[in-house]
Amino acid sequence: MNYKLKIQYDGTNYSGWQIQSNATTVQQKITDAIKTITKQEVNLIGSGRTDTGVHALGQVANFKIERKLDIYKFKYSLNSILPVDISINSILETKEEFHSRFNAKKRSYIYLFSKIKSPFLYKYSYFLNEKIDIDFLNEISKTFFGTNNFTSFARKKTETKNKNCNIYDIHWKEFKDKISFYIKADRFLHGMVRTIVGTLLDAHKNKWTGENIINIIEKRNRCAAGEAVPSKGLFLYKVKY
Repeated sequence: MNYKLKIQYDGTNYSGWQIQSNATTVQQKITDAIKTITKQEVNLIGSGRTDTGVHALGQVANFKIERKLDIYKFKYSLNSILPVDISINSILETKEEFHSRFNAKKRSYIYLFSKIKSPFLYKYSYFLNEKIDIDFLNEISKTFFGTNNFTSFARKKTETKNKNCNIYDIHWKEFKDKISFYIKADRFLHGMVRTIVGTLLDAHKNKWTGENIINIIEKRNRCAAGEAVPSKGLFLYKVKY
């Protein structure tokens, strides 16, 4: 039996999604909880990695097990032993061949900024104490549309050989006390979203044109792009199959 999970988590206290030695991760917490309930070892596969401190509103994962589960009872038991900062929103029996990572077609992230100093937004947003021109940011962000090599926006130690990603949508929105950044692509490299956001803030500050962004992309050098924004404002929003 193959089961598909939709998961939310607060990444503040975790070294990302993926299991690591000598580090507390979301994948490890859920895998251990499943083992506690089923008394079986399972391979929990996530739709993608989230870095240290990054949150998720719509992470997707799957695991296979030899016996059929009572989904309602299993979900209740799983949530009861998981820590309060990890929640299983739904569990569905799915096709045997379903793979949460390889079958994913599009992934989207949201980055949240706070326009005010708030103790209630501190853990989940980046305080941006400056006047922002949303129209400018939306216009220059269009430069990222389409398929490009994103070496300049990935961590230097990224092991992935294929650095090409196709961005379908990217835009900014302004609310009363918050600003949100949204991006959707077929895939993302490690650190890519936070570096794109940081680079766009540099573009805003220095009044760059699209040519500046194109030059950074074409250099394929991490040193050419801006500093990554803090992880606490980033959320894995949705995964589409």
